[in-house]
Amino acid sequence: MPRTYRITPFVRISNAIVAALLRRGVKLGGMALLTVPGRKTGQPRTTPVTLLELDGERWLQSPFGEVNWVRNLRAAGRATLMRGRHAEPISVIELSPAEAAPVLKGALASFPSLVKSYFDVTPDSPLEAFEREAPRHPMFRVVAATAPTNQ
Repeated sequence: MPRTYRITPFVRISNAIVAALLRRGVKLGGMALLTVPGRKTGQPRTTPVTLLELDGERWLQSPFGEVNWVRNLRAAGRATLMRGRHAEPISVIELSPAEAAPVLKGALASFPSLVKSYFDVTPDSPLEAFEREAPRHPMFRVVAATAPTNQ
């Protein structure tokens, strides 16, 4: 049974530390700061995320499920990725479970064991299992804000 994500004081503190490091330009793997307009207030909300890069494409995937940045990104369809002083406006397209399954399967092996504990599949699971798991872990394809987003 996969773990349930809870925002604890430790999570808040570690997110603040990671965000401060990313703002200063410290490279932390594929991490970046995602700034999205809040779905209710419209005020910018910033959180550290891991940007996946597979087969020349970029993906934002939520291992912890439908967290606030996911709901805000769904509502806005656009955001800004920041690494140090470099800000990149982006648009996103949310993938269906069938589209997300192969990307998730390809990426899961590289996830740390802490993150893997939120999944009910293993890297060796069949693609069908990933398709059943995908709705619990929203995935977005990242496209440049100026690129067309037809699907």
